[in-house]
Amino acid sequence: MTSEPFLTAVVNSLEDDKAEDIVQIDLRGRSEMGDWMVIASGRSTRQVSAMSEKLADRLKQEFGLICKMEGKETGDWVLIDTGDVIVHIFRPEVREFYQLEKMWMPPEAVAAKFR
Repeated sequence: MTSEPFLTAVVNSLEDDKAEDIVQIDLRGRSEMGDWMVIASGRSTRQVSAMSEKLADRLKQEFGLICKMEGKETGDWVLIDTGDVIVHIFRPEVREFYQLEKMWMPPEAVAAKFR
C-alpha cells in the first residue's frame, strides 16, 4: 500500500477537527523517515491533544495502524508517527518558535509562505 491513503486520512481527520494552517510536505527522495510530513495547528492544548487522539483512533479503525505518539500529555506539540506520514500538531506559538516548515519545505515554497 502506498502512503497516499494514510496522507488523505490524516488530512481529512485534521480538517474534520478544525485544525488550522495544515501543510503537507513531500519527503519522498529527501528523507528516509517517511514519505510525507503534515504540520497543523490547534488553538489550545486541549484541542491539540484531542485532535491527536482522534487521529490515532481513526487510523487504528480505518487501517488497523497503531501509531507512535509523543507529547499528548502536555498538548503543546504532538508528534504522531504512522510510519509513512509524520504528523506534527502544534499550538500556534510553539509552531512559530520551531518553524519546521522552513526546515523541510522546498526553498521556493518557504519564500511564498513566509512573505
